Amino acid sequence: MSLASWFRWNEPPTRISQRSPTEMVVETLMMELSWQMKQAEKQQRERENEYRKIKTGVDYGWLVSYPKQSYDISTGERLQLEDMCSKIHPSYCGPVILRFRQLITEYEPEVQEVSRLFRSVLQEAAEKIKEEEEAKKLARQWNTKNKTSLSLTTFKSRSRISPFISDIKTISEDVERGTQPTRRIWSMPEFRNAK
Repeated sequence: MSLASWFRWNEPPTRISQRSPTEMVVETLMMELSWQMKQAEKQQRERENEYRKIKTGVDYGWLVSYPKQSYDISTGERLQLEDMCSKIHPSYCGPVILRFRQLITEYEPEVQEVSRLFRSVLQEAAEKIKEEEEAKKLARQWNTKNKTSLSLTTFKSRSRISPFISDIKTISEDVERGTQPTRRIWSMPEFRNAK
């Protein structure tokens, strides 16, 4: 028996399951939701124990055993949240989690309110993504309009425009011809009648 068979050097490396980025985002965000729900439930129990302790003056916390997780969201609500999570771009996954955690620490919600808070954060992120897509779309439209307008500008700049030569005779033109043109500031271009 060879030593290589003991160690798995000759075997091809096992590959991690290939999941799409959307599936990873949904799984990550839903795990964050369930963890925050567990934490909210734990804090709610601690508050209830503190209230009982103050009310009765006796601590029976050591005697009580709690279930692992007693509150869970409905299947329909879970599916709606997963659908909302699937619309979140992977680059927004981290900011969504940070915003959700910030709101949890700020409001200290009850367990039943955590999913609503999570939904509001997802809606906020979806609106932000939509606004950025619209801004990109407008920027693309602006860039294509600029390209066409620049080509027209270069075409127009090839033709010579002489603002002082015209076929229509006016009184001001006769007056201007009789007087010497005033000298302009040296940084400004000087237009002279070339007739």
